[in-house]
Amino acid sequence: MGGFSPIHLLVLAVVAILLLGGGRFSNLMGDVAKGVKNFKKGMSEHDDETPAKPSARIEAQKTADPAFDRDGNRVRDDRPA
Repeated sequence: MGGFSPIHLLVLAVVAILLLGGGRFSNLMGDVAKGVKNFKKGMSEHDDETPAKPSARIEAQKTADPAFDRDGNRVRDDRPA
């Protein structure tokens, strides 16, 4: 049960034209096309207005010194006195 076949889409389009009428349906599709066109235009204008800034470099943090060596002996003592 996957998706619509081209026959289903054709029947759906015919029913939509019958319900909405030919003129109203073409007006509706024209409005959709204008909306898509304006959206694309707006997106391209947005891209032109904001030039790409180089991203800030992430500084590497110093790794922590170990408190114990491999054998479990304390190397440093950070406990408050």
